[in-house]
Amino acid sequence: MQYMILIYEPEDAYAGEAGQAALQDIVAKHMALAADLSAKGWMKDGSGLQDSSTATTVVTKGGQQTLHDGPFAETREHLGGYYLIDVANLDDALSVARRVPVTDGGKVEVRPLAVYG
Repeated sequence: MQYMILIYEPEDAYAGEAGQAALQDIVAKHMALAADLSAKGWMKDGSGLQDSSTATTVVTKGGQQTLHDGPFAETREHLGGYYLIDVANLDDALSVARRVPVTDGGKVEVRPLAVYG
């Protein structure tokens, strides 16, 4: 079963000199996790995302589309990255989610992919 592991962290988690040092540590931990998941054959894809200030949202309303700078929701957290994994069950997916490195206040969401047809 495939699951998306979504990583949310405070928008300012990596601000300043201390934040950049923390980012280097977190990235190293993500690389180690990705290597382990790949070795097990569980990892299908994954990546960090650029800051939410680089996002563009397409809004469709009344058959018309408009473009908006930034993410859809105004929050103090942003979607910082993801893993796409293929594991036997939710318990395995949750065991991966517990290993995802995040800063203090970070959250990891586990969501199964929808299967149509």
